[in-house]
Amino acid sequence: MSGSRFASASTWQRLVRERGWRRPRLRVHPESPTVGIRATRPNDIWHTDTTIIRLLDGTKAYLHAVIDNFSRRILSWRLADRFEVGNSVALLLEAGRGVLRAGDPPTLLADSGVENKNGAVDELIESGLLRRILAMTEIRYSNSMIEAWWRSLKHHWLFLNELDTISRVRKLVEFYVQEHNSKLPHSAFRGQTPDEMYVGTGADVPEKLVEDRAAARQRWLEANRALRCQVCA
Repeated sequence: MSGSRFASASTWQRLVRERGWRRPRLRVHPESPTVGIRATRPNDIWHTDTTIIRLLDGTKAYLHAVIDNFSRRILSWRLADRFEVGNSVALLLEAGRGVLRAGDPPTLLADSGVENKNGAVDELIESGLLRRILAMTEIRYSNSMIEAWWRSLKHHWLFLNELDTISRVRKLVEFYVQEHNSKLPHSAFRGQTPDEMYVGTGADVPEKLVEDRAAARQRWLEANRALRCQVCA
């Protein structure tokens, strides 16, 4: 028989159920999110990157920073009104002050921009004080940790203020870095700050927060149970 056939929705559902019909193609699900590269100790893996901050008059400021993978601590940063590759070496040397030594160098994760691949940085790598890995080139991981910090810095702080001069931006970045390192608890560390993770002084913080949370809940329950309206009284 040829031609069109008509069936109600209930009939079609019954036939699908009885005969076990299935779609000829599989549903494509998005890939599950992956966990990025993770260090096991401070100064094991560093991330470095440069971001552009536009001022109100249209000029650009270039912010360079180095973040420690294990603790999420900002090790060093530098703000300049011009893009200069020499800032990268000065930034890395400042981050590694008292840390860089031959034999146990940190691994530097960076993108393949000219600020990370130039003669001055290459000379520092060849000295053995650092090892460099290019994100999304030599490994499949991206440089997302410091990129996430850029988003946090800009959207949670910088863009809420008037960015009119370089000096103004520098003061804002200095304040945020200080707060991020020493005061803002990180969810990945169960309440510890990056400074506490980097130095290793906050091991008791998660347990103390659990105890304080339980005590606060008990006080809240007791306060609510103690409330009485005039009718109940």
